[in-house]
Parts: sequence; structure tokens; C-alpha cells
Amino acid sequence: MRAVRAVQGIPKDPAAVTAGDAATLLPADKIQVNLHDLDRETAIARLFNTHYVSLVRLAALLGADDPEDIAAQAFYELYRRWRKLRDSTATLPYLRSIVCNLTRMRLRHLQVVRKNMGWPSDQVESAETQALLRHEQRAVVVALQRLSPRQREALVLRYWLDLKESEIAAVMGISCGAVKSHVARGMTALSRAMESQT
Repeated sequence: MRAVRAVQGIPKDPAAVTAGDAATLLPADKIQVNLHDLDRETAIARLFNTHYVSLVRLAALLGADDPEDIAAQAFYELYRRWRKLRDSTATLPYLRSIVCNLTRMRLRHLQVVRKNMGWPSDQVESAETQALLRHEQRAVVVALQRLSPRQREALVLRYWLDLKESEIAAVMGISCGAVKSHVARGMTALSRAMESQT
């Protein structure tokens, strides 16, 4: 349970939403951006302002060495495929899916490069990544990075983004049963890793 609380304790991106005269803080993934009447540039600018930081954090938690680039590339892919999107409410899940896929591809690429070039496998976090995470959260991130990529993705999507199994399955491109399996195995491994650090 300590691992669950630790992953859930990583701050989500708050954004101010005005309701009448009062400003209310809501997590970015709970804010609905009405995209129906907006042109592509305006809609993507609003999405960027609302979700960029949370997507950078998502990429960092998934183990990306360049989370800012991955989040920016996700918005570029959304911009490129904007006209093919039928449902504007699918943009955030689509962005999350792109971030997961790009991070997975980047990690595979780095493994191949490091293996062939004889580089050390230790990752060096960018200054931005370090600034996004508080000191006490680093232990969780280190433990997450020791998990398999699929387990890490499932745990981050489940406990940090608080997605349902069906949403996680859609983002990861796997079945709900596979999501349950990755979450269960990941939690077991994460709990062991967190206990060994105390």
C-alpha cells in the first residue's frame, strides 16, 4: 500500500478553471476543453496549455530520458493527424497513448544504442525531470524504473492518472486481462523495491 500511496502522491498538473467569479483548481485530466468550434491551432494551443506538464510528468514516470521532447512530439503527432480525429473528447487519451508509445520506442532505441556502443546503462535525468519531482518521490521513480516497461506503464496509468482498466487497455493497446496482470505483478515488484529501500 505504501507504493500505491507514493505513486498517487506524485502531484498532478492543476489548472485554474473559472466558474462564475470563483476560480477552482481541478486536475488537468478532469478539465474538458471544448474543441468543437475551434480551429486546429487554437484547439491544440488550449490542449497544450492544459496538459503539457502532465504529459511531461507521464513521460518522466515512464522512464523517458527526454520527457519534454516526447510530450512536444505527442502534440506534433496530434497536430499532424488532427483532421482524422472524429471525436474531440478522444484527444487526451490519444496524447497519452502517443506518449506511452514514444517512450517505449525511445527506451528500446537507447537499449540498442547502449548495447552496441558499450555505453553505461545508467540513465541521467534532465534538469527539468529532476525539477518536476520532489525529493521524496525520487525513491518511487527509481523503483518504477526497475520494473518492466509494461508494468511501469500500467502502474503509472492506473495509480497516477487514475484511469480505469478499459482506458489503460486502450492507451497501452492490450486487453483488460493483460492490464490486470501487469498491475498485479508491478505492484508486487514495486512494493518489494520500496520495502528494500527502508
